[in-house]
Amino acid sequence: MFTRKQILIDAENHSLFLWGARQTGKSTLLKALFPNALWFDLLQSDLYERLSKNPSILRETILAKTESETVIIDEIQRIPELLNEVHWLMTNESKKFVLSGSSARKILRGGYNLLGGRALRYELYPLVSSEIPDFDLVRALNNGLLPRHYLATNAKKLLSAYIGNYLKDEIAAEAKIRNIQSFSKFLEAAAFSNGEMVTYANIATDCGVSAPTVKEYFQILEDTLIGRFVQAYQKKPKRRVITAPKFYFFDVGIVNHLLKRGKIELGTEIFGNAFEHFIYHEIYSHSQYSGLEYPIYYWRTASQIEVDFILGDNEVAVEVKSTTNVSSRHLSGLKQFAEEYKTKHLILVCNEPMPRLIDNILVLPWKDFLQKLWANELMN
Repeated sequence: MFTRKQILIDAENHSLFLWGARQTGKSTLLKALFPNALWFDLLQSDLYERLSKNPSILRETILAKTESETVIIDEIQRIPELLNEVHWLMTNESKKFVLSGSSARKILRGGYNLLGGRALRYELYPLVSSEIPDFDLVRALNNGLLPRHYLATNAKKLLSAYIGNYLKDEIAAEAKIRNIQSFSKFLEAAAFSNGEMVTYANIATDCGVSAPTVKEYFQILEDTLIGRFVQAYQKKPKRRVITAPKFYFFDVGIVNHLLKRGKIELGTEIFGNAFEHFIYHEIYSHSQYSGLEYPIYYWRTASQIEVDFILGDNEVAVEVKSTTNVSSRHLSGLKQFAEEYKTKHLILVCNEPMPRLIDNILVLPWKDFLQKLWANELMN
């Protein structure tokens, strides 16, 4: 149904890791890209039991299947010990592996075999607008962009199950969090900080834990691909700038449910917050899927002048406003950023019906902006 933008650029004959949060569509994508692969699904309890007790069965099975060019191991983080067998088969039998999973935390933290840099790393994120026929912005902002959630007539129960079963239970168990209640409170507090500067001490007070614990919780969300930080842009500033990072969850629907937002409609404050989050998701996904991997920052001065996103080495500055009528006050951040840095494109993304050019700032309806973004017309 969805043609994904993640096409594993430059993978070709290389082995690779494909990471992504649960339900982003990793298995569906891999089945489409590698229809003839030998497949090991570690969510199957009988297979999991056999390979857990004796990892060498993996090697023996693959050696018996001489016709298989590609081997896929789904949910590899469940049995990291298999990576030793994978490493041997790659080195001695020139086998190509695709190793997918929802979290690299256990592998990274456990000191397991990372294949000596022989496997490329990719990620799959929730859907982006250009992957969805007849894309519906309001639907995306309300349901989120995990495939099942976006398609649902009413996504509330799916979101509730995802947060309860996955975020609060499975991730907490993987990270060996003892105080599940405090972690649940943290998730809600982190949702209030979504798209905002993160202050560990303030969130710690809300959750009844220490600031170092809150910092560790954020690290867990990063490790398990549930969110990521956006760093402040600090290149040779003339003005004094804020240095604290911002944080975004990986999906707007998750934030909606954690915050108990009502229906999101154009013209409301919550629409503006969700709209900015959506645009960030599109930019970040493009950065990774395109292979350009340009960094994304935000810029804010001590006097509260701000630009939402700075792409690359101040090549593109993007301000996001949900307004349908852009005025001069919406452009002030971009204008002042341009006074400090030479920028290829100054762009304000909005809900106006047609593009405009105002004082060298391109005012773009969101559809036009995303069309240019995915056509690689902004970062090249």
